[in-house]
Amino acid sequence: MSGQRATVEAMGVAVAAGVPVLLWGAPGTGKTSAIRAMADAAGWPCETVIAAIREPSDFSGLPVVVAGVVHFAPPRWAERLAEAGRGLLFLDEISTAPPAVQAALLRVVLERVVGDLDLPDRVVVVAAANPPEQAADGWDLSAPLANRFCHLDWEVDAATFAQGLVGGFPVATIPSLPTGWDGDARVQAQALVAAFVTVRPGLACALPTDAARAGRGWPSPRTWDMAARLLAAAEATHASTEAVTALVTGALGPGAGTELLMWRSEMDLPDPEAVLADPQRFVMPERGDRAYAALSAVAAAVAAQPTVERWLAGWQVVARVGTTAPDVAAVAARTLAQCRPPSAVAPPEVKLFAPLLKGAGLL
Repeated sequence: MSGQRATVEAMGVAVAAGVPVLLWGAPGTGKTSAIRAMADAAGWPCETVIAAIREPSDFSGLPVVVAGVVHFAPPRWAERLAEAGRGLLFLDEISTAPPAVQAALLRVVLERVVGDLDLPDRVVVVAAANPPEQAADGWDLSAPLANRFCHLDWEVDAATFAQGLVGGFPVATIPSLPTGWDGDARVQAQALVAAFVTVRPGLACALPTDAARAGRGWPSPRTWDMAARLLAAAEATHASTEAVTALVTGALGPGAGTELLMWRSEMDLPDPEAVLADPQRFVMPERGDRAYAALSAVAAAVAAQPTVERWLAGWQVVARVGTTAPDVAAVAARTLAQCRPPSAVAPPEVKLFAPLLKGAGLL
């Protein structure tokens, strides 16, 4: 698969998951056309806003005094998206936006708030940028703004371009995610990320020291959560390996993202629902990081649906590990203690973790 086709697929998955996307590529390579084509194919409205020619008030809202109260009036493009209920907010030429405008975009990208207007959840932010050295009066993206995006590289190769001229260029489709995709799949992805960050604590938040790298993807608590969401969406849509790689490295940066993917390929973790259905058959993985990831997934699955039966089964699993590796089981035990169903009676397995839970104020 060519780099551009992988990027097209990854962009569709990210939009379906509601994750803000930023396409990086040289001028004249079709970034804007690809984003507009994606919106047209999905039947979504697309509002294009060129950040370089806007003022901060175009995003933070224009102050208007009404009956002695200051309101921040949103622009018309934001009102049109709110009326439509879904769509793409396309921020073009974002790398030419001055620092004051980038600051005003922070809340727009993260919370989809424009002035006093909350955009619907089904409005997704997509941006395009030229590298600063190739842009007209370009700036490096500020680290806080860059940390809100999944960054994808828009590459153009001769074969893809030639084929596109003759037979049409690839169009990003926004896949339909199955109902509940952010339930079990996201729980497993979050458990995987949590286990990895426990093994590599130095990557929990690693802001690059130079402005150029800080203006792209880098690991932070926000982007780790973003990576888990993207992994879950990619799993639900059966995305290609190339698209998954683009999504994870786009959120976390090439270093942390590649390390997570390599570590993930070695895990081979059990399905937490299968473990909860028959806890007696659970076999603890020999490696500590695998055991931690498996237990975290089981505890997170119980927390997502804390019935009495699932809660008791979760304690059986945690106790099987806690008898030989209490440190590995400690986090899962805390999670189970916090999600105890109101009518549940503490099982005997809780005694194994009584000192830990008492010290944490959970028992």
